[in-house]
Amino acid sequence: MSTTSTTTPGTSHPGADRLAYGELEISFDDRVLRPRPWTAAQSRWAADLLRTAPPGPVLELCSGAGHIGLLAVHGSRRHLVCVDANPAATELTAANARAAGMADRVETREGWIRDVLRAGETFPLVVADPPWVPAAETGRFPEDPLLAIDGGEDGLVVVREVLQALRQHLAPGGVALLQLGTAAQAEAVGEALRDSGLVPGELREYGDRGVLLRLDRPA
Repeated sequence: MSTTSTTTPGTSHPGADRLAYGELEISFDDRVLRPRPWTAAQSRWAADLLRTAPPGPVLELCSGAGHIGLLAVHGSRRHLVCVDANPAATELTAANARAAGMADRVETREGWIRDVLRAGETFPLVVADPPWVPAAETGRFPEDPLLAIDGGEDGLVVVREVLQALRQHLAPGGVALLQLGTAAQAEAVGEALRDSGLVPGELREYGDRGVLLRLDRPA
């Protein structure tokens, strides 16, 4: 997969850029986290799971520019709902959906997770890339927007919001793929999910870049 990026013409936002992300070309700027090429592994895993997932739309939480969710559903006919508290993120997600010819099946929702998901709404597959950097360590990443990386004191404040959403909105027989920073964080998530009806599963590690944790809700 190419990671070469070129300047996006005709935009006034600082850091405006685009890069190849799997089969897609993703536009972004300094208002959101720059897409990391390794996270396409989350999209690929999700796409594999969609082949046997129950019917229904895919949910992407903390979507940023929308790249992970868009690539996940790109080869399918699934609809995608992308949620982010940053208005720039939903703006860029909508633009990237249009560029990929997917605007008719991508919905963006701006706001906090608990405020924009509707009572009784469920999804068979959820992908999430919440901020997971402990607040005291965010200075290590001066080029990244604070909203996109600051996970609070232990790095798991927003992750807990995601877990609460999964308890309420992951469909029976559904699967969530959660991106975290470390295996230790994944272990903490497993502890937090005791008696929740969600079952931690496979953990895939990508060196110092991050980890992906599968969570299942039995049918």
